[in-house]
Amino acid sequence: MSQSPTGSFQQTSAYKKLEDLAKTPFDLAQEGNLTADRINAMTAHAGPFKLSFGTERVTEDVMNSLFELASETGAVSKMQRMQMGDILNQIEGYESENRAVLHTAMRDFFGNQQTGPRAAQAMVLAKAECEKLKTFLSKVDGRFTDLVLVGIGGSDLGPRAIYMALQAYKKKGKRVHFISNVDPDDAALVLETLNLDKTMVVVVSKSGNTLETQTNEELVRERYNKAHLKPENHFVAVTGKGSPMDNPSNYLASFYIWDYIGGRYSATSMVGGVMLAFGLGFDNYMEFLRGAHDMDQIALQDDPKKNLPLLAALLGIWNRNFLKLPTLAIIPYSQALVRFTAHLQQCDMESNGKHIDKSGHEVDFHTGPIVWGEPGTNGQHSFYQLIHQGTDTIALEFIGFTETQYGQDLKFKGTTCQEKLIANLLAQSIALAIGQKSDNPNKRFCGNRPNSVLLAKRLDPYVMGNLLAYYEHKVAFQGFMWNINSFDQEGVQLGKLLATKILDVINGQAKQDSFTLGSALLNLMM
Repeated sequence: MSQSPTGSFQQTSAYKKLEDLAKTPFDLAQEGNLTADRINAMTAHAGPFKLSFGTERVTEDVMNSLFELASETGAVSKMQRMQMGDILNQIEGYESENRAVLHTAMRDFFGNQQTGPRAAQAMVLAKAECEKLKTFLSKVDGRFTDLVLVGIGGSDLGPRAIYMALQAYKKKGKRVHFISNVDPDDAALVLETLNLDKTMVVVVSKSGNTLETQTNEELVRERYNKAHLKPENHFVAVTGKGSPMDNPSNYLASFYIWDYIGGRYSATSMVGGVMLAFGLGFDNYMEFLRGAHDMDQIALQDDPKKNLPLLAALLGIWNRNFLKLPTLAIIPYSQALVRFTAHLQQCDMESNGKHIDKSGHEVDFHTGPIVWGEPGTNGQHSFYQLIHQGTDTIALEFIGFTETQYGQDLKFKGTTCQEKLIANLLAQSIALAIGQKSDNPNKRFCGNRPNSVLLAKRLDPYVMGNLLAYYEHKVAFQGFMWNINSFDQEGVQLGKLLATKILDVINGQAKQDSFTLGSALLNLMM
């Protein structure tokens, strides 16, 4: 695929074609339009997944124009540059993080490694941390039954979602817990259930200065001191080398992460690694990494029909930029993925919730969608009413598996639970697409609710790694095509800065009128 000289999203010839095509999008609700032949033709396969998109409002012309858009914006070449370690986290001409983006290097030791010098060095460092982790876990084996992960944002959401998704594969006799919110009730609820003597505490902060994490770490340390236990014999640091947390006198061990690993892309680094290897076993952790690595390779495919993350990104751009749909519901028909949408919410909205391009210019088109969702079938008895008959059209992505994790099921009224689960997924996909005609307006469904279905056989550690990387790359591809920086998060910083000012007022380090807006709001709480 060639890259256009400008790389400008709206200046591509494909953009103009897609604008015209969007004036009369494919009518899924027209009788005879959604056929078995269409569904078969609009299904792509890669790795353990099938992606069915016949229930999207696309035609062959739309898909060809989307493929042209990917080519003109250099989407795959940018992915190749990212995985090789080129500096992509930057805004040209303005102060920015100015970094490589190398979360893929954290799992790039299964063959087919990238050749860029930064990627090669990052892979060597990541592999060394994995070896160090394997040795450490062997050394403490039998000493700890529980682990508490203390972190927030990307240091919590991704690792927590993945661990919860893989409970069926957890190591016998090991339990994992999470403390993220600076709300003290969060920590109290976790700590009251634990035997601290048999508990390891993993504190995660790349900078070593994350206020919520620092506060929660001190709260947990205080509990250890009150129990007459030495925190340094129980606490493990995951941080940047040389950070305030990189202090051997305070921690049983330290594991490193680097500035080219963004928080929301950090689950396959030591941010997730220590906890996942402890809770699932080291071999399952490595299978998870191998799955992510294999999807990294798929994301480098030049043919968009074989590049599932790119295909998903293009469908998302069609819905967001041309059909003008502001929200995306991601609905896993798997209770194991109960927190996965929350992770994807951060991954997508923190990455692509941007209003300037890579040159610092305001964009005049929509970027990232609002992402939300809950597992099916529960959601069918909750928010699906609005999706089916509300006044806003919502795009959906369904995720499903044909087999259970535990292998435990029963037949009731002729079908198993898993068959009922999958039947509901497929029925919702079709119903949203075709709707229902009726003389009774209360029973009328407009249809044309675009959706796609991502299917695999079973959610195991390898497939979970694939799934994580699939969404990471989908988000990155959209950022590449929009020409925005998906790898910083300045929008997170302003609130932190103002919170610090308010805290200075609270603890008497600043005059009451030094931050008048904060003081006024504080008065409301008195």
